Amino acid sequence: MDDDRPDVLLTGLLFYDLVLTGLGGPPTPGEELWAEGMGSSPGGIANLAVAAARFGLRTSLATVFGDDFYGAYCRDVLAREEGVDLSLSRTADGWPTPVTVSLAHSDDRALVTHGQEPPYSQDELMREAPDARTALVHLEAEPRAWLAKAAANGTRIYADVGWDPTRTWSADLLDQLSLCHAFLPNEAEAMAYTRTDSAAAALGALAELVPVAVVTRGRDGASAVDQTTGEHADVPALDTEVLDATGAGDVFGASFVAGSLAGWPLEERLRFAVLAAGLSVRHHGGALAAPGWYGIDRWWRSVTDPELRRAYGFLADRVPRDTGTPVRYAPVTPPAPGRLH
Repeated sequence: MDDDRPDVLLTGLLFYDLVLTGLGGPPTPGEELWAEGMGSSPGGIANLAVAAARFGLRTSLATVFGDDFYGAYCRDVLAREEGVDLSLSRTADGWPTPVTVSLAHSDDRALVTHGQEPPYSQDELMREAPDARTALVHLEAEPRAWLAKAAANGTRIYADVGWDPTRTWSADLLDQLSLCHAFLPNEAEAMAYTRTDSAAAALGALAELVPVAVVTRGRDGASAVDQTTGEHADVPALDTEVLDATGAGDVFGASFVAGSLAGWPLEERLRFAVLAAGLSVRHHGGALAAPGWYGIDRWWRSVTDPELRRAYGFLADRVPRDTGTPVRYAPVTPPAPGRLH
């Protein structure tokens, strides 16, 4: 019998992202810098939604849109262009869509955001959420009630976590891993929460708490342990020029879920996620940097390096025959309001 549940269930805060690249470095007080590049795109939770949808996953997103131009633009991109199901989402009267300006330089970025707390909580948005095959979740200090309900109904939870501005790194947050199938922090977060001094030690500690533990290491690649299969994998990053790293972690997570739902071996899942994230940083960040199957296929067809051909040879059997239309990357500015539909 076909499984008609959503492949991926998401909830979280959406932003309108304006990304400036080619700065050389951050501005200093009183200094004006001219950016070499610019892109605008939905951001925040939209990064995960678009990355998942571009791999053909049925994606359901519960978020809040402002009743302004930014909200209308983001809703149009997600629903009409990317095919994301927004039936759980709401538009809030009088609430401005959060806006983030990202100043990208080298392998890092600085962010400036304007926004307010949304008028609907995650639990309110997810009250009528359908059962789903997976949910991609950003863990926070205060557990969300919907998360326990989803896990109890058979949804596999794939979780990440953000930087703790208080730097307390409370281990209490890791209690939520009892609800999770997989946990995918970066190495700084993993070491901080596990009180370890290396990515390998952090991975070992997390593997005792969750069936699938993944630690991403930026330019050093990623490592993972799958206790359900007994697999361990450690793969290098893609050697690529970084234009903007905004959203790369979200692309990694969505790609890992896509490979997991397809039942791939752990090393293939990890290489695939590393590749997708590596391709995303070549373009202006936010949701529209995600490569999708089209981008993966174009990269695979262009590879001539024998080592890469061997390492990614599994793609010959994994890339679908129909890879979809060319990927739409972030425009310099969005279309005028009258041209959104």
